[in-house]
Formats: sequence, C-alpha cells, structure tokens
Amino acid sequence: MKVAVVGVTGMVGNVMLEVLKERNFPVTELIPVASEKSIGKAIEFKGNNYKVIGLSQAVSLKPDVALFSSGGGVSLEWAPKFAKVGTIVVDNSSAWRMHDDKKLIIPEINAHVLTKEDKIIANPNCSTIQMLVALAPLHAKYGIKRIIVSTYQSITGTGVKAVRQLESEYRGEKAEMAYHYPIHRNAIPHCDAFEGNGYTKEEMKLVRETKKIFADDTIQVTATAVRIPVVGGHSESVNVEFRKDFDLTEVRKLLSEASGVVLQDNTDTNTYPMPIYAQGKDDVFVGRLRRDESAPNSLNMWVVSDNLRKGAATNTIQIAETLLEKGFL
Repeated sequence: MKVAVVGVTGMVGNVMLEVLKERNFPVTELIPVASEKSIGKAIEFKGNNYKVIGLSQAVSLKPDVALFSSGGGVSLEWAPKFAKVGTIVVDNSSAWRMHDDKKLIIPEINAHVLTKEDKIIANPNCSTIQMLVALAPLHAKYGIKRIIVSTYQSITGTGVKAVRQLESEYRGEKAEMAYHYPIHRNAIPHCDAFEGNGYTKEEMKLVRETKKIFADDTIQVTATAVRIPVVGGHSESVNVEFRKDFDLTEVRKLLSEASGVVLQDNTDTNTYPMPIYAQGKDDVFVGRLRRDESAPNSLNMWVVSDNLRKGAATNTIQIAETLLEKGFL
C-alpha cells in the first residue's frame, strides 16, 4: 500500500502519521508530501526515514491513496491530478465537501454510500464530525427537526501560528498574530471568514454539511462558532429538537452503545466531557444530557472531541480503512 500524506509537515499531517502507526494501517511505502519550502526535510515513520517530496513527484509515484491535509486551493488543483493516475484521494480541506458529485463521509454514519468510482472523497469539518457522531444514533430513533449549536473551538483548528500566538501571549511576549485579537484570556466569536449573511464559513459548514451527511435538507441548523484559548479539542453546546419525544434513559443507552461515542454524564460525580481529557483520543465524548424544559421534544447536550484526531486525521484514515474493507483499495 503506497500511501501519500499531503501536508505532512503541518499539525494534522503529523497527527496522520501517528494515527497510521497506531491503527496499523498497511503502509508499505510512505510518500510524505509538502510545499516547496519543506522539500528534502526528513520524516520518521515506523523506524524508517523518508524525505519530503513535492506534489508533482508524488503524482508520478502513483500512490494507492493520498491523504490530503493542505489548503483548499492545493486540493482543488492537485486532487484531480492524483485521481487521474488512479489514486484515491481523501481530502481534509473544505474544497470538495459541497460538490454534488463528491461524497462527504463520517464512517460511523454514511460509509455505505461509498463506491469504487469515488476517487475524491471529502472529510467533513471537525465541528461537524463530532456533532453528528453524537447525534446520529438519536436522529435514527427520533428524527432531528432543528439544531442550535454553539462551538468553543481549540486554537489547534487554526494551526501552528495560533498555538505560537497563545504561547507567546501567555509568556507576555509579542506574538505573530494568527487572529485579529489576543487569544490569551479571551474568546473570539469569529472562526473563518464572514459570509454575506453575517455568519462565518465555519458556522455555515455546520449547517450545510449536516444536511448533506444526514441526506436530509429539512433539518434546520443554526450555529455560533467561538475560538477559545484551549489546545485539547473542540467543545459544543448542542440543543436539538426531535420530531418525536424521547426518554432520557433511552437516550443515554443509545449513546453508550454508539460506535465512536463515550458517554460521560454523571452530575453526582461532576463527570462531563472536557477538552483537557479528550486530547489525544479518537472518541467523541458526550455529557450534560438534560431535557430542554422550554421547548417540546428538545434535548441539551455537551459534545467534546480532539479536533486534530477524530475531527481530522482519524476520520480521514477511517475512511481509508473503510475503502480497504470494501475492497476499493
């Protein structure tokens, strides 16, 4: 299995290498790929050293699968070039997510829609992934009518520059700014660029991707995305209105049995999800379950996950594992 990791020197690229090792994905030849400034750098993987190469050379090597973790522009230009030589691309950017002819996949939810003809497959936004992994078993039982979500997002979702900004500000030093404002001791209600409707792209990803992944345009979603000075992962306050009424005991049972979900919901012992404990883990943690007493058939929940793992690298590799299981790789 010839596996290319595009954007290998970035935060998600580094985590992809870790997840490939941890999950023992059958890599016989690693092809580490990055921008021109990183070409020639040494990458260690499973005790072997590899040199980073450029995109053109990587295409010529015809990898079986290319795991993309680079910008949307790179994905739009280069994913089709890989696909043309027979490589299956799993792309972590937003470039292909809303293309009608491209699948948007969370393996626990909609792996069944993948076919042998899919050569470019999109990985959803990190915030969408964790929210829908938590909601999927409940949607199957009760049917979702509306979602109101507020996110509290880790700076790691922005990248290395944001981590350096926080660390510099914490030390009281002048920082290269990843954000318009200081992030230390702050909360910035601005994730990604603003769209014409006043929402950010991050907020609208939650709206659009939810409808596509659940294959249901009737689900109403509204979102507010906030960046906070946290490293471990994203947190979400989710209020969901179902079409049918629910029983909280049954909700807890459904979540405790759901693939990829860990239920942490005991107020007697102050047990609830927090990003400090989610960091480095692949699960989606769910807690603070309670009926919304102000609206019928409505539930409040708190959802936390490591955005670099399940929100990015792990979900990407789980898609590749699914392709392998189906015999497409």
